[in-house]
Amino acid sequence: MFDHAYGSYMKYAYPADELMPLSCKGRVRGQEPNRGDIDDSLGKFSLTLIDTLDTLVVLNKLDEFENAVRKAVKDVRLDNDVVVSVFETNIRVLGGLLGAHVMADLLRQRGERMQWYQDELLHMAKELGHRLLPAFNTTSGLPYPKVNLRYGVLNPLSRTGTESDTCTACAGTMILEFAALSRLSGESVFEEHARKALDVLWERRQRGSDLVGTVINIHNGEWVRRDSGVGAGIDSYYEYLMKAYILLGDNVFLERFNIHYSAIMKYISQPPLLLNVHMHNPTVSVRSWMDSLLAFFPGLQVLRGDLKPAIETHEMLYQVTKQHKFLPEAFTTEFRVHWGQHLLRPEFAESTYYLYKATGDPYYLRVGQSIVEKLNAYARVPCGFAAVQDVRTGTHEDRMDSFFLAEMFKYLYLLFSEKSQLPINMDDYIFTTEAHLLPVSLSTTQPPCQEDLFTHSCPSTETLFPNNPSFAKTIRDSYKYLTGVGRAFHPLPVREIELPLHDNGMEPVEFLKSMGISLTPLNEAITGVTGSQKERKGVYRVKLVAEVSHTTEEEEVIPHVVQLISPPFLGRTVLTAGPAKFGMDLTKQEHGSQIITHPMHISSPYTACDCMFAVKARRLQEAEAIGVIFIDHREGSNSDETPLFQMVGDGDSTEDITLPLVFLFSREGGVLTAALEDHHNVDVLLLSKERQLGNERPVGMNIKLRLAEEEELDEGATRGPTLELVLEKGEVLIGEDVDVGQQRSQQNKMCTKAAENVEAEASSEDSSKTPHSNSETDTKP
Repeated sequence: MFDHAYGSYMKYAYPADELMPLSCKGRVRGQEPNRGDIDDSLGKFSLTLIDTLDTLVVLNKLDEFENAVRKAVKDVRLDNDVVVSVFETNIRVLGGLLGAHVMADLLRQRGERMQWYQDELLHMAKELGHRLLPAFNTTSGLPYPKVNLRYGVLNPLSRTGTESDTCTACAGTMILEFAALSRLSGESVFEEHARKALDVLWERRQRGSDLVGTVINIHNGEWVRRDSGVGAGIDSYYEYLMKAYILLGDNVFLERFNIHYSAIMKYISQPPLLLNVHMHNPTVSVRSWMDSLLAFFPGLQVLRGDLKPAIETHEMLYQVTKQHKFLPEAFTTEFRVHWGQHLLRPEFAESTYYLYKATGDPYYLRVGQSIVEKLNAYARVPCGFAAVQDVRTGTHEDRMDSFFLAEMFKYLYLLFSEKSQLPINMDDYIFTTEAHLLPVSLSTTQPPCQEDLFTHSCPSTETLFPNNPSFAKTIRDSYKYLTGVGRAFHPLPVREIELPLHDNGMEPVEFLKSMGISLTPLNEAITGVTGSQKERKGVYRVKLVAEVSHTTEEEEVIPHVVQLISPPFLGRTVLTAGPAKFGMDLTKQEHGSQIITHPMHISSPYTACDCMFAVKARRLQEAEAIGVIFIDHREGSNSDETPLFQMVGDGDSTEDITLPLVFLFSREGGVLTAALEDHHNVDVLLLSKERQLGNERPVGMNIKLRLAEEEELDEGATRGPTLELVLEKGEVLIGEDVDVGQQRSQQNKMCTKAAENVEAEASSEDSSKTPHSNSETDTKP
């Protein structure tokens, strides 16, 4: 599988950053349609090659590794005039260069290979580190989210530096690579900046809950998004606190991690679920879905030594993959699809690897086998492996991210390999979040082993993880049919509880009623209350009856449209659109076709901002837009093949957003943007599909015309509401030689007379008595 993916990249794409597996060509930034933030990973530095280097060593492909290092040293440039993501460039490129340098140095020391190597990859890593440093030029110490590789941030030519926000993971996922770079190069500046960013995030945590938010202002340190979880936007911040302790031996990182971890287990972890909560009010869940990036967390819990919740959450994730073939990009707490994409993400395989190493349970080998089989069956294409655009339809996306080669195959290969089969001892290394290998020998301190396994040392597998498959099985079994796959649904039996209901007050009952729970007293004889219980005054036996409304399998999405009404379209071009769960409700009578944009513009920048739908909508509303059309960045997506969905908010209140908002897939969006290019002023309607112009159902009646002799009419015909026009002889001549003008004159007379007859008939009190009515009806309008 690796050979097919890597070989396809080298054959069809190199030196481009990524392979486009459906097109069988490389993705070069600026030559393909812009995908917004996704393209910030691409820096014209052969991203996939750099990200894959140390994977070649783990898979024992040492000849390929040496050839690939030669190519990287010879071909890769890091000074391109390109704006890139600081976070992605750090974990993929800087981490890739460092991991490959460590491997090259190891092979060189063994004396068999790489004797020509003179630390070229380390020199490249140092150059890249210096190109990322300008991002830290802020008053807070939190880095800008983007940097220009050639011009930095604040240079007039940099085309960046206007951003004010960054995600917590973006600022907090620098310490491993930057500290390793400092310790390998001798330049302390990198580690100092990464530590400062972590210090700021720690200081800005919510002191009451010890949680952090998702997005923070890089200038003043104020939280922009206060929802807190372990998935997208925060994930690797927690991971790097734990791993920074393992790599660097600094107790500060472990102490911070342990405080955060206690808060996570108190508020966010609700086994087997990992929910998002409000950092200032952590008992309040802010959304009903989870994202796939949190699948790394069971693996981190294994490192922490907390095996039970790791097994529980992993089993939940496995059940979701069995239901949908892959882990969807986001799924609801009822395990339905929320976002259907699957980008070949490796986090689930990562946690599977950690759990197998911890338990020795062959169950996790079977989980790994299922990952391999699903990839081959549903993602493999002639030129590599393609991301899945929607797990419900199986459609592909022309995309194979570099992390697929950097992480997925590394974790799967290690899962199925014995120690003796590997060219290196994995115990000597720690994985970065991109699965690059950094040696734990970089630590400047070696803390002694302490008694408290959970606080100051990596857990002992002999003590915590008995090599006993039944240990993990007993935990998994209670989640075996979590999603309903594999067994029929059986409603839970009614449970009885005992509540103290005092004579002078019914507070518990009223409280439960306020929660929608009704209490029904039971007959004591039926419930079998004992005599001793009967004597307890003020205590009654009650049955708790909670009515649960079953939602439909998929939430109904009302189709909307974007209808082009200005010339030359005149309403004939109608594009199917998805609605939003916030903003103006276009299904209501008072709205709908009221919304006309004059004129329509494409936002600049095209992404509006590096933020979620709701934030984009707020900013456009502040800019006095009167309607917003979002267009999908995924190439080729369309409403025929992809189910419509509703755009959701960002966890905060969206009541302030009053704009009408709709979402177009890529193909329909292309029609709209092409129309704008060809006709600079384009007016459109945003409305629900059932209310589009020209869609009104006409009101009509069945009319039958026939020529007949009066005596030919059926004598016994039932008189009904059918309208019949009978033409008398001589009123119209029909024949080939009739003069056209004469025929039109006769027809006009006929129509006039018919109209008079209709008017007279309509005024009749009893239409059933009208002469010449006929019972025959024609179902065609």
